[in-house]
Amino acid sequence: MVHALWRQFPRINLKLIALEPYLLNAVNLPNQPIHHKISQLLKSGGKFLRPGFFYIYSEFGQGGDPARIKAGAAAVELLHVATLIHDDVIDESPIRRGVETIHTEYGQKNAIYAGDYLFTCYFNQVLKSTQDPVNMKRHVDAMQTILAGELDQMKYNFNQQMTEADYFHEITGKTAELFRLCFQQSALVSQASNEIFKLGGQIGLAIGQAYQILDDILDYSGDPHQTKKPVLEDLKSGVYTLPLILALQTARKQLKPLLDKREQLTHDDIAEIQTIVVQSGGLNQAIQAANQLTAKAQQLIAQLPEQKAKHDLQALTQLLLTRKQ
Repeated sequence: MVHALWRQFPRINLKLIALEPYLLNAVNLPNQPIHHKISQLLKSGGKFLRPGFFYIYSEFGQGGDPARIKAGAAAVELLHVATLIHDDVIDESPIRRGVETIHTEYGQKNAIYAGDYLFTCYFNQVLKSTQDPVNMKRHVDAMQTILAGELDQMKYNFNQQMTEADYFHEITGKTAELFRLCFQQSALVSQASNEIFKLGGQIGLAIGQAYQILDDILDYSGDPHQTKKPVLEDLKSGVYTLPLILALQTARKQLKPLLDKREQLTHDDIAEIQTIVVQSGGLNQAIQAANQLTAKAQQLIAQLPEQKAKHDLQALTQLLLTRKQ
């Protein structure tokens, strides 16, 4: 079912409703148990943000083939879901969107193969959306950047010396790059101007960075019943995000003995870290950073031509980047 947030954008909602069965048909895996789990993931209440942004931004183009636009929207969602499956293996996450993860039910090996299979489905949709070598190379470059960002996380895990610059480098690769690709490919497939293409890349980057920061904020402050994932899951995996990195600048003496326990952190230790991050101001500083990037995204969107899509993009961006889940 398409997420309820799209009801505020009726024409995009209709396109996403039509996209859901298209996505399910695009993933035709002979292994029925894994196929069922992937179908569950595709239907389990994800926000469809990337294809939604893709459809909105395509309205700044000169038209384009609707079938190619649909394939482009499907491609970015399939790439996103593939990376989620792999992330769940790496993070040992038991739940994704309220559904038991593939690796939990069928093992890590099968989950990795499932994610790899979705990568092939992604490239099938890329080929349906464009056969321009330049456009296809942009997809390859984006995928390499995303995967390199995920691999970079290895050197940052449990790293108490991680800086804000390190953090932004990491989230640009693992999250913001896909948003940037989404906007840029939407512009290309819809035959938009070069100016719209360039502006789309900047908008996607700002939205992607702000979205990830807010996700990391919610890891410390969110309600797991709303976020549909355990609070402080990243911390348990040694992933240090912006609220903690900022807290370390003023409360290192309090945090270091706890963080030195690494994988041996208890529930009480995690609760104490959460309290320190909040009381030291690390959480509020991260919120300020997210707000600044939200404002930057809105300033960039303001440069777009006056039309319905611009106002929808402004409203959607504000809605997403001030969310509670």
